Amino acid sequence: MLRFQSDLIPATLIRRYKRFLADCTLEDGQEITAHVANPGSMLGLKDAGLRVWLEPNDDPKRKLKYAWRLVEHDGGHFTGVDTGVPNRVLKQALMAGDVAGLTGYDLVRPEVKYGENSRIDFLLTGDGRRDCYVEVKSVTLSRQPGLAEFPDSVTARGAKHLAELSRMAAQGHRAVMLYLVQRTDCTRVTLAGDIDPTYLRAFHAARQAGVDVLCFGCDLSPEGVSLAGALEFEVQMAT
Repeated sequence: MLRFQSDLIPATLIRRYKRFLADCTLEDGQEITAHVANPGSMLGLKDAGLRVWLEPNDDPKRKLKYAWRLVEHDGGHFTGVDTGVPNRVLKQALMAGDVAGLTGYDLVRPEVKYGENSRIDFLLTGDGRRDCYVEVKSVTLSRQPGLAEFPDSVTARGAKHLAELSRMAAQGHRAVMLYLVQRTDCTRVTLAGDIDPTYLRAFHAARQAGVDVLCFGCDLSPEGVSLAGALEFEVQMAT
C-alpha cells in the first residue's frame, strides 16, 4: 500500500477554483484552502457540500498546509483526486511484480524520454523480451453506476501519447495504454467519446497499430492507496 504521509482529516468542500485550489470547511468549522493536485476538470467531483479528505502538513516550504486527496461517496466509496498517485502506486506494484500482464521484466524505468519531446511513464526491459512502453492515465469520472470513463475533459496531450505509443508498436516494441481507475465504486471502464471524440479516434487508431490496453482499479481509503484487480474495458465505437 502507498500510505499517505500524514493522517487524512475529513472536511466539507466549499469550492474548487483556479485548477489547483479548493476551499474547505474542517469539522471544527475552520475554513481553509487546500492544494488540488489535479489539473483536469474533475467533473462530478467538485460539487459544494461533498465530503472530502485532506492531508495536512507542517512543511514550512509549503504555502498551503492542506492537500485534497479523496472524495467520499455514499456507501463508503472513495475517489482519489491526486493525479500523481497512479504512477506512484503502479511503480510500487511493478517493482514487486504484481501487475498482471506486465510481469517478468528485469528493469522498471520511470519517466524515460522517447518520441517527440515526450516521456513514457514506464519503460520495462528484460533479456530476450521486447521493450515495453507503458503510458498511465488516471480515471476518476463516473456518470453511470459502476462505469468509469476517460477523459473528463478534452485532452490533446492524451491523444499525442496514443500516437507516440502507436509509433513504438510500429517499431516492434510492446506498447501499453494503462487506465488506472481511482474509484472504488466502478467495475468497468470505457472512453467518454462525447467529451473528446478526437481522443476516441486516436484510441482506435492506436489499437489498430497494435497498442495493448490494460485497466485496473484501486483500493482507496484514508489510510492509503493500493493497486486492485483488473477491470473490464468496454470498447466504444469511434464516430
